Amino acid sequence: MKKVVLILMLSLLYSCNAKQIEQNNNLSTDETYMAFDDISSEFENKGYKKDEFDPLSGYNRAMTSFNDSFYVYISKPVILTYQDVVHPTIRTGVSNFFTNLGFPIRFINNLLQFKFQNSWEELQMFLLNTTFGIAGLIDVAKENNFEIKHHDEDFGQTLATWGVGEGFHIVLPIFGPSNLRDTFAFFVDDYANPLKKGDSSFYLSDSTEESIGLRTFKVVNDSSFKAEVYDKIRKDAIDLYPYLKDLHRKQREKQIKE
Repeated sequence: MKKVVLILMLSLLYSCNAKQIEQNNNLSTDETYMAFDDISSEFENKGYKKDEFDPLSGYNRAMTSFNDSFYVYISKPVILTYQDVVHPTIRTGVSNFFTNLGFPIRFINNLLQFKFQNSWEELQMFLLNTTFGIAGLIDVAKENNFEIKHHDEDFGQTLATWGVGEGFHIVLPIFGPSNLRDTFAFFVDDYANPLKKGDSSFYLSDSTEESIGLRTFKVVNDSSFKAEVYDKIRKDAIDLYPYLKDLHRKQREKQIKE
């Protein structure tokens, strides 16, 4: 039974190519559209850079095709059903809850990048939302127009600020576009992720199935707000792999500069 549950959870996990569309929800839908339009213009003027170092291009293309099929036949129906069944107010509360849980990753990486003001704002928001926001279901700062906000940072961005290059491009099964630096950084960040399987009270799950279930729920809920983004990219892209590759790079560059 556990194996069946695990397979179902993995199937749900690839929701709207969430990792392809945005990293840790840093970009809004409008910003993603703008990035896509910029890339479209570049392709019209310059075309795809075929001489770019891409040692895994064959594998990456095959995995992009697999991920795309996964989206069409499995993820999209799940997302749209969830979107229709669950009221936006509830989905927003769920999104706030998971965003609040991401505090340790954001707080630590802001500190590592010496962004002390950002770290302080993260701490204030975590305390406000955890207490007055009913465990994070309500974004108190946003609701009351406080002049503090989240500052999304991950270890991949931290490494970039330390001068570590992105390395070659990698398309991950289920998760989508990444690179050598960010793939390594993901596992480092995961140690500070409350959704990770762990024995201490810091972690919300003590089994692999529970951890995958929580992560899946988070991705499905987040993707329900922007299900149309990937559809637009998929429809307009002449060659899906290089478009997603450059979109991912453009988004990461934007996040690192902020």
